[in-house]
Amino acid sequence: MNGAILGKLDRGFFMNKDLTVGKPASVLWKYSLPLFGSIIFQQLYNIADSFVAGRWIGTSALAAVGNSYEITLIYIAFAFGCNIGTSVVVARHFGSKNYNRLKTAVTTSLIASAAIGLALTGLGLIGADFLLKLIQTPAEIFGDSLEYLLIYLGGFLFLLIYNIATGIFSALGDSRTPFYFLAVSSVTNVFVDILFVAQLNMGVAGVAWATFLCQGVAAAAALSVVLKRLKSLPESGKAPLFSTDCLSELTRIAVPSILQQGFISVGNIMIQSMINGFGMAAVGGYSAAVKLNNMTITSITAIGNGMSNYTAQNAGAGIPERIEAGLSAGIKLAGLIALVFAGLYLAAGPAFVGLFITDGNQAALSAGVLFLRIVSPFYLVIAVKLIADGVLRGVNRMKLFMTATLTDLVIRVACAGLFSTVLGLGLTGIWLSWPVGWLIAASMSVFFYRTVKRQRFDIPQEAIQPERMAEETAAEWIESQA
Repeated sequence: MNGAILGKLDRGFFMNKDLTVGKPASVLWKYSLPLFGSIIFQQLYNIADSFVAGRWIGTSALAAVGNSYEITLIYIAFAFGCNIGTSVVVARHFGSKNYNRLKTAVTTSLIASAAIGLALTGLGLIGADFLLKLIQTPAEIFGDSLEYLLIYLGGFLFLLIYNIATGIFSALGDSRTPFYFLAVSSVTNVFVDILFVAQLNMGVAGVAWATFLCQGVAAAAALSVVLKRLKSLPESGKAPLFSTDCLSELTRIAVPSILQQGFISVGNIMIQSMINGFGMAAVGGYSAAVKLNNMTITSITAIGNGMSNYTAQNAGAGIPERIEAGLSAGIKLAGLIALVFAGLYLAAGPAFVGLFITDGNQAALSAGVLFLRIVSPFYLVIAVKLIADGVLRGVNRMKLFMTATLTDLVIRVACAGLFSTVLGLGLTGIWLSWPVGWLIAASMSVFFYRTVKRQRFDIPQEAIQPERMAEETAAEWIESQA
């Protein structure tokens, strides 16, 4: 990433954006679309690894990468939780124009997360062998799975720093800078993957090292820009680098998010263990299909994250009406994404799964296609849940958010075991657990949103500024008459 590009970013080429002004639908859509693009490129990291492994090495390599991926999700959960915690807290301070507190929150988050991240990296490197045995990794892919996992975990700190940096950009209303970084690094990762595997014959280790290197460069560049961007914000006096008060504030948001994502990862590992019992073909098919499924879910999650920051800024500014308007816009955008992916997977499932499975393994192909045909019709349901969850996170209702999400997890794990073994449905039973969990959890999230809405999103009465929304409405009417 050359100096000219970084210079533009440093000078605010992609500027911070106040999400408390402008038409709610237009503001949210313009803000969220780059987040959606960022997630697409983020998924390229994982998809590229699986694609290159499956195409140039074989189904066993694809299964090895997919098997390790379920464990890496625990670490991704921690990084994602730190992203959410930092993003929501920074967005609230940005909305209330408390810039000194904002800066302290950022540096506190970086210091605390780096310390914990190093500890988690050490634990992962020590326990990788045990974790792979715990999920009953098939013997024929154990060596490759372990090699991939060790290299991936070695670069965890890069992933963590990058996620915190992107959370800060998003909180400041700048969703384009993360998109820019990810576009460059993820496309580069594809070419490095191919170089290491197809040209240098490095095997599964090659795809892991490619991710390690590209994420390292992206993390260093993002951190450099975010620190320079913070210096451009106004301040009154010198902001402290670390504050226990800020750490407590960050923890209240981040820890529930980390636990929520972590429990989901543990649940996915339990489901992965069940799938491993059906053999390598089932593991390979699931590995391909779940990558495609995750592309959809994380794309919708990007809109939910945008909803969190939009909600946090408007809650900080005391404008609850804009939150309601934003929810409607968010559901429309997320719903559109859900319908597009569902249509593609239903119409061309074999072609998409076949991108990863190229050695003629029909059993693996059939397992992956069946997963997509059962799960994808319910993408609209999970879209509604994720947008409602975004509001709950934005107003710091983390217990409600966790309750709905953990309910989804518990139901999916329980139903996977019940349907596949007790009812004798096999893999089909495991696949059916996804829509059942989503339907119940989405109903809970919508109920919780309505509860919080009746309470004016927990904004203190004295902080509410009804004149702000009135001014926006009047301005829109005048514009429409022009």
